[in-house]
Amino acid sequence: MKHPAQVIIRPLITEKGTMLRFNQNQYLFEVAGDATKIDIKNALKTLYGVDVLQVRTMWVKPKPRRFGAARRMGYTRKWKKAIVSIRPDQTIEDFNL
Repeated sequence: MKHPAQVIIRPLITEKGTMLRFNQNQYLFEVAGDATKIDIKNALKTLYGVDVLQVRTMWVKPKPRRFGAARRMGYTRKWKKAIVSIRPDQTIEDFNL
């Protein structure tokens, strides 16, 4: 089993994530590429002490990017995002700014 800090890379604090948090009690996280839904659920229970109802994952595609004055083209990295639903009476402290 993986250590929870290796599964959850960082919380994502975005405008869309804020709307999901207030309206549907869902939170966004960047997670490890090889993390499964069960790994994510167990890591959140260990790190934040919340009861997870649902985990949805997706891969964020790399986008084209220019680098340097020579206008060389490259790409951003691809990464895995998790949308996590928790019980309505619980919150996660990292998102309360």
